[in-house]
Amino acid sequence: MMIELCKELFPINRSITGDGVRASLKILQKRIPIRMHEVPSGTKVFDWTVPKEWNVSEAYVIDLKSGERIIDFKNCNLHLVGYSIPMDAVVSWEELNKHLFTIEEQPTAIPYITSYYREFWGFCVAYNEYQQIDRSSSFHVVIKSELKDGHLTYADLIIPGETEKEIFISTYVCHPSMVNNELSGPVVATFLAEWLLKKEKRKYTYRFVFIPETIGSITYLHYHLDVLKERVIGGYNLSCVGDERTFSYLPSRYGNTLSDKIALHVLNNTTTFRKYSFLDRGSDERQYCAPGVDLPICSILRTKFGDYPEYHTSLDNFDLVTEKGLSGTLDVYKKCIDLFELNFTPKVKVLCEPQLGKRGLYPTISTKSTGATVRNMMNFIAYADGTNDMIDICNIIGVPYWDCASFLQPLLEKDVLEAIG
Repeated sequence: MMIELCKELFPINRSITGDGVRASLKILQKRIPIRMHEVPSGTKVFDWTVPKEWNVSEAYVIDLKSGERIIDFKNCNLHLVGYSIPMDAVVSWEELNKHLFTIEEQPTAIPYITSYYREFWGFCVAYNEYQQIDRSSSFHVVIKSELKDGHLTYADLIIPGETEKEIFISTYVCHPSMVNNELSGPVVATFLAEWLLKKEKRKYTYRFVFIPETIGSITYLHYHLDVLKERVIGGYNLSCVGDERTFSYLPSRYGNTLSDKIALHVLNNTTTFRKYSFLDRGSDERQYCAPGVDLPICSILRTKFGDYPEYHTSLDNFDLVTEKGLSGTLDVYKKCIDLFELNFTPKVKVLCEPQLGKRGLYPTISTKSTGATVRNMMNFIAYADGTNDMIDICNIIGVPYWDCASFLQPLLEKDVLEAIG
């Protein structure tokens, strides 16, 4: 079950670099043969620089009046601001308060805060707990963290097909204990890769990447852009795919790629969904669709990042993400992959309507279901003039591709249709 893999990964403290990323990737590596890669700190990647590696073993705040740990990283790794510098000092309430983050409107939620590119330290706390802190006390702040020249770690997996043309699947492994915003993406991607590895025949090659968000996609593009631009014909960025509330579609920059077309066909024929603009972007589609990169990447999500109240808080937990939510998303992505594999541009090889009976393609007994199949088949043929691909025709005749797949191979084998693209 996907939810069990989420639970195994959940306690790990991940960030854009560090041991948490490596530990998470090693768990995924037990299921699929991903290869891990390390890029040294200080490496220039386009306009960015790979940052120092950050690891933390312990972080807490002690109320010196009561002697109690009022905030403890061991209880929840969201308590520590990501990339906090080492600290060991006694501070006043006034000083501590400058380094505390809370959300008054969500009094039970611990917020998720980072400071990747500015030296800072801080703690995050639920507002209810924040209100209980004794303002008259002094506080011992301890952060046992390390910022050092190390590496950015990412992993990839290439599943070969009959052609070198690729479908690109990207997801990120850089957030601490949040289930939808972090773990749902890599877990669904892992199960999708497992499914593809079991397929006996694949038309396309599939490239899966597991990276830290933003700096990871920029780094991956720095090293692989030429081959990606040459080979990738479509793909998706997986993020926030585990809740049951809704589906969402976030297009590529112009919304006109094969990935967009397939996503919309599947969603329109599967479920209700909310359609966004590329102006609503926020994950690695920002890099993949950037000018000069222009990869055909879009996203199918559940509730989009930033649009659900639990986003970037400790409330993004297993009350929100369910096996049903994860499985529903996986099924949609499987349909998208099937459509990539099946899609072609057909052209009818006979003039006027083909005589289906002599080819054994017309049912000998007419029922409602056989009548619908024949009608779909004849409608499909009517638009198979060599200018429409399979998706175009299915959209025109108002039939999902899975209702047409059964008769397409016989039409090709019986010389009614030919594939011209």
